[in-house]
Amino acid sequence: MHIAPALTMHAAILTGPGALHVAPVPRPEPGPGEIRVRLEGCGVCASNLTPWAGPEWMRFPTEPGGLGHEGWGVVDALGPGVTSLAPGDRVATLFGRSYADYDTGPADQAVRLPESLAGQPFPGEPLGCAMNILRRAEIKPGQTVAIIGIGFLGALLTRLATDAGARVIAISRRAFSLEVAHRMGAAETIAMEDHHAIIDQVRALTGGEFCERVIEAVGKQWPLDLAGELTRVRGRLVIAGYHQDGPRQVNMQLWNWRGLDVVNAHERDPAEYLRGMREAVDAVASGRLDPSPLYTHRFPLAQLGAALDATRDRPEGFLKALVIP
Repeated sequence: MHIAPALTMHAAILTGPGALHVAPVPRPEPGPGEIRVRLEGCGVCASNLTPWAGPEWMRFPTEPGGLGHEGWGVVDALGPGVTSLAPGDRVATLFGRSYADYDTGPADQAVRLPESLAGQPFPGEPLGCAMNILRRAEIKPGQTVAIIGIGFLGALLTRLATDAGARVIAISRRAFSLEVAHRMGAAETIAMEDHHAIIDQVRALTGGEFCERVIEAVGKQWPLDLAGELTRVRGRLVIAGYHQDGPRQVNMQLWNWRGLDVVNAHERDPAEYLRGMREAVDAVASGRLDPSPLYTHRFPLAQLGAALDATRDRPEGFLKALVIP
C-alpha cells in the first residue's frame, strides 16, 4: 500500500482492551489492482467483541481502521490496472480497515451498488452472510424452521426463510427481538428462558416431529445444545453463530441417533462472500428484503468504543450499530 504523506484521514486505533482513540493518519493510496473508497459508514460486527475485550492472542495497537470489515462508500481513486470500477461508483467492500474515513483494497473485493440504493446504508458483509446461510440451509416451502437468536442476522434470516415458504419459529431471550421476528414474518415466537420448556413448546408446535431446519445464530454453548434438540430426524442443523471464544461440546449421541446434517454456514472464500453480497444487493434493490429497520443505532467514528459496547451489552431496542465517519 502506497502512502501519500501530505494527506491525512481519521481512523480508529485500538490501543488495549476496551480502549481506542481516533487519530489523524496518512491517507492510503491504492496499489495495483486496488481502489480507494471514501467511506460512508461501516457496520459493527459482533466478531469485534473478542478483540475488543483483549484476549491474550490480541496484539495492540491495531492498524488504523482495523477490525472494520462492513464498509460501504464511494470509489474516489483507482490503482494501476483497475478497469472494473470508476471514481464515483458506490460500493460495498470486503476490506478490513473501514473504521476510518477511507479504506483501500482489491477492486475485485467490492460490489457496485445500484442507483436505487443511493443514500441507504449497505454493510455488505453481514447482508451477504445472510444470503449465504440461506443457501446453505436449503430451506424448502412447507418446512418448519427454528431460528435461535434474533439479532441482526437472525432477523434477516427470519424474513428470508419466511419468503422461501417456511414456517419460522423464532427463539430469543429479548422481548424486543421477538417483536422484531414477528414483524419479519415469524409464525411463532418463544422466549429463550427455559431449555426444557422450549423443547416442549417446539414439540407441541410440530406434532412431536421437531424442525426440518434449525439455524443457530448466537454463538454460545447453550443455543448450540438447544439447536440439536430441536432438529428432527434427518433434519439440517445450520450453525450461523460465530463461536470464537473457545471449544464447544456437542451431543454426538443425539446427532448420531437423529442422523442430522450439520452445516457450518461460515464462508472464508472471498468469492463466496461476494456471491452473497451480490445476492443481497439484488434482494434489497428489488424490495424482497428491507434491512433498514434493523439498523437501530448510529454512532460517529469518534464514538466507536460506545458502538462496540452497545453491540456487547445490547441495550433495549438494539439490533445493529453503524459507524458513520
